[in-house]
Amino acid sequence: MTEAIEVDQFLGHPPAKVWRALTEPDLLARWLMPNDIKPVVGHRFHLHAEPVPAVNFAGGPVACEVLEIEPERLIKFAWGDHWTITWRLAPEGRGTRLILTHDGFGPDEELVRRIMNGGWRSRVLRKLINFLERSNAG
Repeated sequence: MTEAIEVDQFLGHPPAKVWRALTEPDLLARWLMPNDIKPVVGHRFHLHAEPVPAVNFAGGPVACEVLEIEPERLIKFAWGDHWTITWRLAPEGRGTRLILTHDGFGPDEELVRRIMNGGWRSRVLRKLINFLERSNAG
């Protein structure tokens, strides 16, 4: 296995607001991708990914399944065949410490891991931060 991606980010918003952005389909779609998520263990859902021609990714639906839930603290889901995504939330002052872990990379997926690592850090979390700043959903 290749090392997991872990991203630690402070968000200046309460855990309840961050939780909603991670678990409500309409809100998640506004910053990540269209989906039919429900924060219920065993729920199968899809994230509808945009194509990324530069890395030969055709896009389309990605099958996911909720594996663990602790309301306003943790959501873990399977992403595709072998990856897992875990979002951990902890209150910190007037905001939330958010830790993302993307795990399950095989030994032949180092390039994919590096690309995803950069995307989580520079693009995806930035979109979440911008969404939270603009959103009254909290």
